[in-house]
Amino acid sequence: MARRTKIYEGNAKILYEGPEPGTIVQYFKDDTASIGSGKQAVIEGKGVLNNRLSEFFMTGLNSIGVPTHFIKRLNMREQLIRQAEIVPLEIVVRNYAAGSFSKRLGIEESMQLPRPIVEYHYKNNELGNPLVTEEHIAAFGWAGQQDMEDILSLSLRVNDFMSGVMMAVGIRLLDFKIEVGRVYDGDFQRLIIADEISPDSCRLWDMETGQKLDKDVFRRDPGALADAYTEVARRLGVMPKTSTPMMKPTLIN
Repeated sequence: MARRTKIYEGNAKILYEGPEPGTIVQYFKDDTASIGSGKQAVIEGKGVLNNRLSEFFMTGLNSIGVPTHFIKRLNMREQLIRQAEIVPLEIVVRNYAAGSFSKRLGIEESMQLPRPIVEYHYKNNELGNPLVTEEHIAAFGWAGQQDMEDILSLSLRVNDFMSGVMMAVGIRLLDFKIEVGRVYDGDFQRLIIADEISPDSCRLWDMETGQKLDKDVFRRDPGALADAYTEVARRLGVMPKTSTPMMKPTLIN
Protein backbone atom coordinates (compact mmCIF):
# COMPACT_ATOMS: atom_id res chain seq x y z
CA MET A 1 0.00 0.00 0.00
CA ALA A 2 1.37 3.42 -0.94
CA ARG A 3 2.35 5.69 1.92
CA ARG A 4 -0.12 8.53 2.34
CA THR A 5 0.80 12.12 3.12
CA LYS A 6 -0.57 13.32 6.43
CA ILE A 7 -1.84 16.91 6.32
CA TYR A 8 -3.07 17.34 9.89
CA GLU A 9 -3.75 15.36 13.07
CA GLY A 10 -6.06 16.56 15.82
CA ASN A 11 -7.63 15.00 18.91
CA ALA A 12 -10.25 13.04 17.00
CA LYS A 13 -9.26 12.94 13.32
CA ILE A 14 -6.37 12.68 10.88
CA LEU A 15 -6.43 14.29 7.44
CA TYR A 16 -4.52 12.79 4.51
CA GLU A 17 -4.04 13.98 0.95
CA GLY A 18 -6.85 12.65 -1.22
CA PRO A 19 -6.59 10.57 -4.39
CA GLU A 20 -7.60 13.51 -6.60
CA PRO A 21 -6.68 17.21 -6.50
CA GLY A 22 -9.03 19.11 -4.23
CA THR A 23 -9.90 16.06 -2.10
CA ILE A 24 -8.90 14.91 1.38
CA VAL A 25 -9.26 11.61 3.22
CA GLN A 26 -10.62 12.15 6.74
CA TYR A 27 -9.81 9.39 9.25
CA PHE A 28 -11.79 9.14 12.51
CA LYS A 29 -9.75 8.13 15.57
CA ASP A 30 -10.89 6.44 18.77
CA ASP A 31 -9.10 9.04 20.89
CA THR A 32 -11.27 11.19 23.13
CA ALA A 33 -10.24 14.23 25.13
CA SER A 34 -11.92 16.79 27.33
CA ILE A 35 -10.09 20.10 27.04
CA GLY A 36 -11.66 21.46 30.23
CA SER A 37 -10.80 18.51 32.48
CA GLY A 38 -7.63 17.31 30.75
CA LYS A 39 -9.06 13.77 30.70
CA GLN A 40 -8.08 11.52 27.77
CA ALA A 41 -9.09 8.02 26.71
CA VAL A 42 -9.13 5.64 23.78
CA ILE A 43 -12.63 4.26 23.27
CA GLU A 44 -12.59 1.37 20.84
CA GLY A 45 -15.06 1.87 18.01
CA LYS A 46 -15.84 5.54 18.63
CA GLY A 47 -14.17 6.57 15.39
CA VAL A 48 -16.23 4.04 13.45
CA LEU A 49 -19.47 5.40 14.89
CA ASN A 50 -18.55 9.05 14.38
CA ASN A 51 -17.62 8.31 10.77
CA ARG A 52 -21.03 6.74 10.14
CA LEU A 53 -22.95 9.40 12.08
CA SER A 54 -21.17 12.28 10.35
CA GLU A 55 -21.88 10.61 7.01
CA PHE A 56 -25.56 10.35 7.98
CA PHE A 57 -25.88 14.04 8.90
CA MET A 58 -23.76 15.40 6.05
CA THR A 59 -25.64 13.31 3.48
CA GLY A 60 -28.93 14.58 4.89
CA LEU A 61 -27.79 18.19 4.69
CA ASN A 62 -26.58 17.75 1.11
CA SER A 63 -29.98 16.29 0.19
CA ILE A 64 -31.84 19.42 1.38
CA GLY A 65 -29.47 21.82 -0.36
CA VAL A 66 -27.13 22.67 2.50
CA PRO A 67 -23.64 22.21 0.97
CA THR A 68 -21.05 20.19 2.88
CA HIS A 69 -17.54 18.90 2.24
CA PHE A 70 -18.71 15.26 2.32
CA ILE A 71 -18.26 13.25 -0.90
CA LYS A 72 -18.52 9.61 0.18
CA ARG A 73 -17.56 7.15 2.90
CA LEU A 74 -14.55 5.05 1.94
CA ASN A 75 -14.54 2.44 4.71
CA MET A 76 -15.39 2.01 8.38
CA ARG A 77 -13.12 4.84 9.53
CA GLU A 78 -12.52 7.04 6.50
CA GLN A 79 -14.47 9.34 4.26
CA LEU A 80 -13.56 11.33 1.18
CA ILE A 81 -14.20 15.04 1.58
CA ARG A 82 -13.75 18.17 -0.48
CA GLN A 83 -10.76 20.30 0.39
CA ALA A 84 -11.79 23.67 1.79
CA GLU A 85 -10.16 26.76 3.27
CA ILE A 86 -11.41 26.59 6.85
CA VAL A 87 -12.72 29.82 8.36
CA PRO A 88 -10.97 30.10 11.77
CA LEU A 89 -14.23 30.06 13.70
CA GLU A 90 -16.27 27.51 15.60
CA ILE A 91 -19.95 28.33 15.25
CA VAL A 92 -22.12 27.24 18.18
CA VAL A 93 -25.92 27.18 17.87
CA ARG A 94 -27.81 26.98 21.16
CA ASN A 95 -31.45 25.98 21.59
CA TYR A 96 -31.30 25.36 25.35
CA ALA A 97 -29.10 26.71 28.11
CA ALA A 98 -26.31 24.29 29.00
CA GLY A 99 -22.59 24.03 29.68
CA SER A 100 -20.49 27.19 29.58
CA PHE A 101 -23.49 29.23 28.42
CA SER A 102 -25.36 28.46 31.67
CA LYS A 103 -22.31 29.24 33.80
CA ARG A 104 -21.52 32.44 31.92
CA LEU A 105 -25.03 33.89 32.19
CA GLY A 106 -26.29 32.19 35.34
CA ILE A 107 -29.13 30.44 33.52
CA GLU A 108 -30.33 27.04 34.69
CA GLU A 109 -29.38 24.17 32.42
CA SER A 110 -32.12 22.75 30.18
CA MET A 111 -34.05 26.03 29.97
CA GLN A 112 -35.32 26.52 26.42
CA LEU A 113 -34.05 29.76 24.91
CA PRO A 114 -36.50 32.27 23.38
CA ARG A 115 -34.88 31.62 20.00
CA PRO A 116 -31.75 29.87 18.73
CA ILE A 117 -28.64 31.81 19.72
CA VAL A 118 -25.60 31.68 17.44
CA GLU A 119 -22.19 32.26 19.03
CA TYR A 120 -18.74 32.49 17.46
CA HIS A 121 -15.49 31.18 18.91
CA TYR A 122 -12.00 31.83 17.59
CA LYS A 123 -10.64 28.44 16.53
CA ASN A 124 -7.50 28.09 18.65
CA ASN A 125 -7.17 25.19 21.10
CA GLU A 126 -4.18 26.73 22.86
CA LEU A 127 -6.34 29.72 23.80
CA GLY A 128 -9.32 27.57 24.68
CA ASN A 129 -11.33 28.63 21.59
CA PRO A 130 -12.42 31.97 23.11
CA LEU A 131 -15.83 33.51 22.50
CA VAL A 132 -15.60 36.43 20.04
CA THR A 133 -17.99 38.98 18.57
CA GLU A 134 -18.64 39.96 14.98
CA GLU A 135 -16.52 43.06 15.70
CA HIS A 136 -13.51 40.83 16.42
CA ILE A 137 -14.20 38.77 13.30
CA ALA A 138 -14.38 41.87 11.08
CA ALA A 139 -11.39 43.61 12.70
CA PHE A 140 -9.06 40.65 12.24
CA GLY A 141 -10.36 39.74 8.79
CA TRP A 142 -11.43 36.21 9.69
CA ALA A 143 -14.63 36.59 7.66
CA GLY A 144 -16.30 39.39 5.68
CA GLN A 145 -19.82 40.72 6.06
CA GLN A 146 -21.23 38.51 3.31
CA ASP A 147 -19.45 35.52 4.83
CA MET A 148 -21.08 36.23 8.20
CA GLU A 149 -24.52 36.46 6.63
CA ASP A 150 -23.94 33.16 4.86
CA ILE A 151 -22.57 31.54 8.02
CA LEU A 152 -25.63 32.61 10.00
CA SER A 153 -27.99 31.31 7.32
CA LEU A 154 -26.16 27.97 7.05
CA SER A 155 -26.04 27.56 10.83
CA LEU A 156 -29.78 28.07 11.27
CA ARG A 157 -30.58 25.70 8.40
CA VAL A 158 -28.36 23.04 9.98
CA ASN A 159 -30.16 23.66 13.27
CA ASP A 160 -33.59 23.18 11.69
CA PHE A 161 -32.49 19.93 10.07
CA MET A 162 -30.69 18.53 13.11
CA SER A 163 -33.44 19.48 15.56
CA GLY A 164 -36.06 17.74 13.44
CA VAL A 165 -34.00 14.59 12.93
CA MET A 166 -33.23 14.30 16.64
CA MET A 167 -36.77 15.06 17.79
CA ALA A 168 -38.06 12.26 15.56
CA VAL A 169 -36.01 9.74 17.57
CA GLY A 170 -36.75 11.20 21.00
CA ILE A 171 -33.56 13.23 21.42
CA ARG A 172 -33.40 16.91 22.33
CA LEU A 173 -30.70 18.92 20.53
CA LEU A 174 -29.54 21.42 23.12
CA ASP A 175 -26.69 22.85 21.07
CA PHE A 176 -24.04 21.94 18.54
CA LYS A 177 -20.80 23.18 16.98
CA ILE A 178 -19.97 23.37 13.29
CA GLU A 179 -17.14 24.68 11.16
CA VAL A 180 -17.37 26.15 7.69
CA GLY A 181 -14.92 26.28 4.81
CA ARG A 182 -14.50 28.27 1.61
CA VAL A 183 -14.43 26.50 -1.74
CA TYR A 184 -13.80 28.13 -5.09
CA ASP A 185 -15.32 27.45 -8.50
CA GLY A 186 -13.25 29.68 -10.72
CA ASP A 187 -13.71 33.20 -9.37
CA PHE A 188 -16.83 32.23 -7.44
CA GLN A 189 -16.52 31.51 -3.70
CA ARG A 190 -19.05 29.78 -1.50
CA LEU A 191 -19.19 28.45 2.03
CA ILE A 192 -19.82 24.82 2.94
CA ILE A 193 -20.20 22.86 6.18
CA ALA A 194 -16.88 21.19 7.04
CA ASP A 195 -15.19 19.15 9.81
CA GLU A 196 -17.78 16.72 11.25
CA ILE A 197 -21.21 16.52 12.83
CA SER A 198 -21.37 13.82 15.50
CA PRO A 199 -22.08 13.39 19.22
CA ASP A 200 -18.56 14.81 19.73
CA SER A 201 -19.85 18.17 18.50
CA CYS A 202 -23.47 18.11 19.75
CA ARG A 203 -25.16 18.23 23.15
CA LEU A 204 -27.91 15.59 23.10
CA TRP A 205 -30.38 14.66 25.85
CA ASP A 206 -33.10 12.01 25.89
CA MET A 207 -36.41 13.89 25.70
CA GLU A 208 -38.11 11.77 28.36
CA THR A 209 -35.40 10.95 30.88
CA GLY A 210 -32.90 13.77 30.35
CA GLN A 211 -30.13 11.20 29.95
CA LYS A 212 -27.06 12.72 28.29
CA LEU A 213 -26.09 11.07 25.02
CA ASP A 214 -23.05 13.14 24.05
CA LYS A 215 -19.47 13.91 25.00
CA ASP A 216 -20.56 15.52 28.29
CA VAL A 217 -20.83 12.07 29.87
CA PHE A 218 -17.10 11.58 29.30
CA ARG A 219 -16.24 14.11 31.99
CA ARG A 220 -17.86 12.06 34.75
CA ASP A 221 -17.64 8.51 33.39
CA PRO A 222 -15.56 7.64 30.29
CA GLY A 223 -17.24 4.24 30.07
CA ALA A 224 -20.68 5.78 29.63
CA LEU A 225 -19.58 7.48 26.41
CA ALA A 226 -19.53 4.17 24.55
CA ASP A 227 -23.13 3.41 25.50
CA ALA A 228 -24.30 6.96 24.75
CA TYR A 229 -22.90 7.09 21.22
CA THR A 230 -24.15 3.59 20.50
CA GLU A 231 -27.65 4.59 21.58
CA VAL A 232 -27.66 7.64 19.28
CA ALA A 233 -26.53 5.46 16.36
CA ARG A 234 -29.19 2.85 17.10
CA ARG A 235 -32.02 5.36 17.21
CA LEU A 236 -30.95 6.92 13.92
CA GLY A 237 -30.65 3.53 12.26
CA VAL A 238 -26.92 3.90 11.67
CA MET A 239 -26.32 0.58 13.42
CA PRO A 240 -28.69 -2.34 14.10
CA LYS A 241 -30.72 -2.22 17.31
CA THR A 242 -29.38 -5.67 18.19
CA SER A 243 -25.73 -4.55 18.09
CA THR A 244 -23.70 -4.79 21.28
CA PRO A 245 -22.26 -1.60 22.81
CA MET A 246 -18.69 -0.59 22.13
CA MET A 247 -15.94 -1.79 24.42
CA LYS A 248 -15.04 0.24 27.48
CA PRO A 249 -12.24 2.80 27.15
CA THR A 250 -8.56 2.60 27.85
CA LEU A 251 -7.51 5.63 29.88
CA ILE A 252 -4.36 7.52 28.91
CA ASN A 253 -2.22 8.74 31.77
